[in-house]
Amino acid sequence: MSENVAIGVPGSILDTDLYKLTMQQAVLHHFPDVLATYRFTHRSKDVHFTKESIAEFQSAVSQFGGMALTTSERKWLEQTCPFFTTAYLEYLSSFRFKTEQVSITFVPLSDGSQYGDVAIEATGPWVETILWEIPLMSCLSEIFFRVVDTDWTYDGQADIAYQKAKSLLEAGCAFSEFGTRRRRSFRTQDLVIEQIIQAARDVHGTGKVTGTSNVHLAQKHGIAPVGTIAHEWFMGIAALKGYENANSWALDLWESVYHNSLLIALTDTFSTDAFFKNFTTDIPRAKRWQALRQDSGDPFAFAPRVKEVYERMGIDYTDKFLVFSDALDLEKALALKNQCDRLGIKSSFGIGTFLTNDFRKVSDPAEKSKALNMVIKLSSVNGKPCVKISDDLLKNTGDQHAVNLVKDIFGLPKV
Repeated sequence: MSENVAIGVPGSILDTDLYKLTMQQAVLHHFPDVLATYRFTHRSKDVHFTKESIAEFQSAVSQFGGMALTTSERKWLEQTCPFFTTAYLEYLSSFRFKTEQVSITFVPLSDGSQYGDVAIEATGPWVETILWEIPLMSCLSEIFFRVVDTDWTYDGQADIAYQKAKSLLEAGCAFSEFGTRRRRSFRTQDLVIEQIIQAARDVHGTGKVTGTSNVHLAQKHGIAPVGTIAHEWFMGIAALKGYENANSWALDLWESVYHNSLLIALTDTFSTDAFFKNFTTDIPRAKRWQALRQDSGDPFAFAPRVKEVYERMGIDYTDKFLVFSDALDLEKALALKNQCDRLGIKSSFGIGTFLTNDFRKVSDPAEKSKALNMVIKLSSVNGKPCVKISDDLLKNTGDQHAVNLVKDIFGLPKV
């Protein structure tokens, strides 16, 4: 399938984030018969779509079923990602998006204008629907900025991306590009990766480009695909097996699939407090897991706390590293790098929207052309509601009754 068949249609089934594939393999291994529902949330209440843009979106999504893993892509995955089993690669080779699983509805505003919101839901086997999230969001974003918000331009974007990467590398940061979901366009992400690779060639020091989350672009540009687990793994397992020990279940089931690979734990699905309550009960497991990822709350409180937790368990924290991935920009990443250096903790950064959707308005260059603030989250598994609490109480997602029950279990405040 060639690139740009229609606006926003991925040019490859691998035009997605690696953690969707790693989680799909884990779901295939442990939960092949579980049914799931994913739902879209648009957090920006003052930004709306048009009926035309959603019709364009529906048309683009109808073409997703034509994507398939190619022979060369499979061979590259075998060589680059040895943690994928032959059984999984056989499954992925036969996988096709089933467009009937997705419902897309334009919801007009009551003011009679052309604007409105969109309701998106994907329902079906978890092992299949897990791959819808990333291409749906990247497709919707590209269409929105081609059809609705056109007050921007690519002018200067290459230099902007290069200078950001150069600054990160000169400061000694290890970072990956994480911007697929909310990218302005495929072209933008492709350009960004070209520029950070060029910056890595030009800057000599301790800084390092560790890769990109986008599997297709990793293959195209010859860099490492990067990714492990997302919140939905913890959310789904908690709904299926119970919340009190959900983090332990999630870590153990993951480790049974990946053994010594991809052991980077996401800490905030039900709050970092809840995570550490489980994490600290198994010191041998804590020693095996290589890193912890921070994705909500106060990032500057994270490293000191992790250091204290590891010291309390008698684990050498200098053998571990932290991954920061929550709404990072240059200033925040550099400040976190300095803090971790002072504490003696290794750090790495996953930087997304700041790289792939950082534009200014043509009509007023002093004003940002803001990215869509949207998510698609796992809503239920086998009819049981899934929730995400996070360390930011405003980011709670899921059925409110279920959210309150989970907060009661972990003793968390309610808003």
